Amino acid sequence: MECRPGCGACCIAPSISTLAKPAGVPCRHLSADFCCLIFGQPERPACCGGLQPSAEMCGAHREQALAFLAALELATR
Repeated sequence: MECRPGCGACCIAPSISTLAKPAGVPCRHLSADFCCLIFGQPERPACCGGLQPSAEMCGAHREQALAFLAALELATR
């Protein structure tokens, strides 16, 4: 599965400790059109590179992806 254009849910909903990014806050590397500005770069955190889109995680639209990832964040605190 490919990332949904204009989504960015995985750069908003979860916390990213290596970037000191709290859950629910957009990553500082997320562009205005919800694209990762450091995609494919060595400074991109390993946790980001390891997260792969899936039908379960991404749902049918961006709001479902945000809800799924927010629930996962809460469950894994």
